[in-house]
Amino acid sequence: MVRLSSALIVLTLISLLQPVLPAQIQQQALRRLEDDYWDFALRERPDLGLVAGEVRYNDRLPNYSLAHVQEVKAQEEGLLRRALAIDTSQSGEQEQLDKALLVRLLKDRLESIRWKTYEMPVDQFNGVQIWLPQIATLAPFNTVRHYQDWIARLHQVPRVLNQVTEVLRHGMQDHLMPPRYLLEKAVEQTRLLASARGLANPFAAPATHIPANFAAADRKRLREGIVAAVDNEVRPAYTQFQEFLSSNYAPKGRSEFGIWSLPDGDARYRFAIHLQSSMDLPPAQIHQLGLTQVAEVEKQIAALAKKAGYPDAKSFTTAVHADPRLKAKSREQILDNFRHYIAQMEPKLPQLFGLLPKNRLVVTSVPAYMEKDSSTQYQPGSADGSRAGQVWVDTYDPTQHDMLDDEATAYHEGVPGHHMQISITLERPGLHPFHRESADVMNAYVEGWALYAERLGKEVGFYQAPASDLGRLQSELFRAVRLVVDTGVHYKHWTRQQMADYFQQHMGFLEQAEIDRYIAWPGQALGYKLGQLKIIELREKAHAQLGKKFDLRSFHDEVLSAGPMPLDLLQTRVENWLARQR
Repeated sequence: MVRLSSALIVLTLISLLQPVLPAQIQQQALRRLEDDYWDFALRERPDLGLVAGEVRYNDRLPNYSLAHVQEVKAQEEGLLRRALAIDTSQSGEQEQLDKALLVRLLKDRLESIRWKTYEMPVDQFNGVQIWLPQIATLAPFNTVRHYQDWIARLHQVPRVLNQVTEVLRHGMQDHLMPPRYLLEKAVEQTRLLASARGLANPFAAPATHIPANFAAADRKRLREGIVAAVDNEVRPAYTQFQEFLSSNYAPKGRSEFGIWSLPDGDARYRFAIHLQSSMDLPPAQIHQLGLTQVAEVEKQIAALAKKAGYPDAKSFTTAVHADPRLKAKSREQILDNFRHYIAQMEPKLPQLFGLLPKNRLVVTSVPAYMEKDSSTQYQPGSADGSRAGQVWVDTYDPTQHDMLDDEATAYHEGVPGHHMQISITLERPGLHPFHRESADVMNAYVEGWALYAERLGKEVGFYQAPASDLGRLQSELFRAVRLVVDTGVHYKHWTRQQMADYFQQHMGFLEQAEIDRYIAWPGQALGYKLGQLKIIELREKAHAQLGKKFDLRSFHDEVLSAGPMPLDLLQTRVENWLARQR
């Protein structure tokens, strides 16, 4: 029995009699909404929890059924009504940002359902067929329970692929299909995953590194359970899915490349621009901006060529690209290159940031089952640091790999780029976990920051050799070209050959996988340059207003400390910071 002192009783009564202010009520409502939204997001996309260190749904795969889409729609409508009813006008800046971000996320998800974007879940770049095995690179494997969760997921793969097949059939009826030649690439990816047996299959990868401190009986049981699920359930399901794709689905893929060829294609593209750039710029304006940016960067390359003693940019770039030292000799050489650049950048970070990531960063190759049609990319670590962030480097056909822009790409994917920004979001105290999930959809912020980060290498003294600086500029030119090519195919009805010709004309080389990526993922390539330009604009504005009081470290911390957000909300945040600084 607990006895309370008279003084404690009085204090308790006083606290109960204190009025709850309206602003507090709204804040409490917002926090309940954030918690409910985050739980909803985790149930719908259990893999999101892996990045954030959440494992409560670690044994699940998503529900792709058409009936479930309508259930999701009803839940999102309810969450949106609650968000709109909350008044944060008297709340702090973080609460106002949280509400605005929730409203934006929910509205965009409902609009995606209206456009039935879920009816095209298969392509060579983001398709469900290559996403499923990637979960093994994110999931924790530290306990026996974690391995049991993975086996439970493997049991669900046939259900997922059956549901996706149903969705694809409806997509065919609605004339919502990717281009045929991209689907043929997806067929080949599916075939590789269906044919690899036992421990050679990527789905069985966890069985190859079961901790030695597990009991021998557990190690044997888990390894056999994983291999049995892969060979008896996953591979047959992939074989059946491949047969459907190759015989029924891929042959009916559309012949045109741009999203304009889908029903209401022009409006679909405008929505894709909105999703991927968090802005509503007309495609014609973006196309013209791209042409302007291409000309500006090419002007900088010409100036660099003259500084290096060459008469023009063409002779300079030709000489640099002809240097045999820029051609890789092995996969490991490429990986070592990335490790070197990341290692030299890390000691420079305190010059640029007050906030620094705690999580480790490792460099490895893109998995073999997806490397032919993939590109170098970042895979987030876990919030608790138990899983390091990873730069997946495309080492496919290494002797054809041009190492000229490896330095810029290392800063982009590693530090101070994706690893820096995403790790700070994961580790930042006070941020509700749903901010971590929003990184998946705030493309212009995330990719814009990474492209901006490439320039920071120049500011701390790297890219000293003319060839190295050319690599940085060509990396930036690459993103400017994307503005032109993406709008070219999806807005101006360019053919694939026109895309290739423009790419070849301005880059001096052609990456087929890149062009195919723009076709498969409308608007995504726009986020890099549009996001970078916005960050540069805000930095220049802050420097102009604060003069000698401008502190670059504080500016960067302000941009990163609240997590990913739409560019208009980022502008509001920086302007509020400026007002406080003044």
